[in-house]
Amino acid sequence: MNNNKNDKNNIINFEFFCKSKKSTSKFLIIASLVMLSLLFISKINFTAIIAQEEITLNAIFAEPKERWEILLENATKILNERHPDKKIKIDFRVLPYSDTRTQILTAMAGKTPIDLVSIDQIWLGEFAEGGFLSDLTSNTKKWNKSSDWYSQNWEGGIYNDQVKGIWAWTDVRALWYWKDLLDKAGINPDQLKNWNEYISSSKKLNEILEKDKIQAMHLVGANHSPDMWYPYLWMLGGEILEKREGHPTKNNYWYPIYNNELGVKALQFLKDQVDAGIKPQINHFWGQEFVDKKFAVMLEGSWILGQFQKIEWNTLDEKIGMIPMFPVPSSSNSTNTSTLMGGWILSIPETSQNKELAWELLTIMLEPKVLIPMLLQQGYLPTQKSIGEGAYSEKLKLTIPYYEELVSLISLGKGRPNIPEYPIIAEHIRNAIEQVYNGMDPKMALDEAAKQTEKALGW
Repeated sequence: MNNNKNDKNNIINFEFFCKSKKSTSKFLIIASLVMLSLLFISKINFTAIIAQEEITLNAIFAEPKERWEILLENATKILNERHPDKKIKIDFRVLPYSDTRTQILTAMAGKTPIDLVSIDQIWLGEFAEGGFLSDLTSNTKKWNKSSDWYSQNWEGGIYNDQVKGIWAWTDVRALWYWKDLLDKAGINPDQLKNWNEYISSSKKLNEILEKDKIQAMHLVGANHSPDMWYPYLWMLGGEILEKREGHPTKNNYWYPIYNNELGVKALQFLKDQVDAGIKPQINHFWGQEFVDKKFAVMLEGSWILGQFQKIEWNTLDEKIGMIPMFPVPSSSNSTNTSTLMGGWILSIPETSQNKELAWELLTIMLEPKVLIPMLLQQGYLPTQKSIGEGAYSEKLKLTIPYYEELVSLISLGKGRPNIPEYPIIAEHIRNAIEQVYNGMDPKMALDEAAKQTEKALGW
């Protein structure tokens, strides 16, 4: 009340001053309006009219572009709301998968300022070893969200005990089949669950479907063929590499063991498929060949759902069956299936000039309310347990076909080694698989590959 009284007195005194100077009535009106304006302006928060600092965060992501547009639209809005003194813009480039790795490496080696990148899980070691990625360990400790991640996914972002990135979402490989084609051949889907019946089912399907130019089983012969072999190795208890003492320069380092008896047994199953008439497919279309009904059965990633029209999702389970597994050696034992998980890790390059803002943007992108719309649109799977199984999962269960079954595979899945040499090792294994497809003995092929891997690892 006192302030209002003082304001009123100031106006009266100002009017009296103007009159004492014999000011015109027009001047009096203008002067009064000026005084009133000054009084109102004094009550405005001046921070609102101070020029905002303009900041551009630069990012490089891998295709498809739509997923980043969905994520960044809401994340950028939230980031700007948190920083009213700043005007933050995200300038991002989206590259084809085949170009992403080399272009990011080139930009980082050239000290180009980049604030956020998407890294394939298998590239993490190479980028981290090159000194290109920021250490996010202290950030994640303050964030305190690691316990909500599936352990395999959280560990996939760690290199040499430092958090170098956050695995944002994932995918799993599973067994997909056309229900009508299995019915036509008189095959129960349970017959696809073990190695022997899988092969016998392929022969029966080929006999029935050959005249329709439909192949029975899809077998990957493309560059990523190792990815479809690892689950057989893992379910048998095998591993790709193990740590060993005695390395010439590193003392304790990784050594190839994929060529032991477990690896040979796993690769023999691929050979048995070829011997049964299943043809390795050199060209790969990421499930579109299954959607086009060129194959009755396909082991493929959960991304296959994105190849179907969204309007089909509600009734897809009427036509398409999905078994959350890779076939196991025998139905009579307790061997657990396995799968391979892929997906993208978000990392902050060392060249970033806005690391704190980049970290804040990264964490916003991973908030359920921001991430879930993208998952719903693209059909990807979460790396966070609260989204996979918890309170945030309900809409995903209602939207994504076979969602719960696919999520159940995450706990059984593994990622590939994220060491710098992994891309080279994968090529050694791919060559071995190709040689087996062409008739070589699995043991001989894997032994040759392992010798190359030993050299690549510095033994």
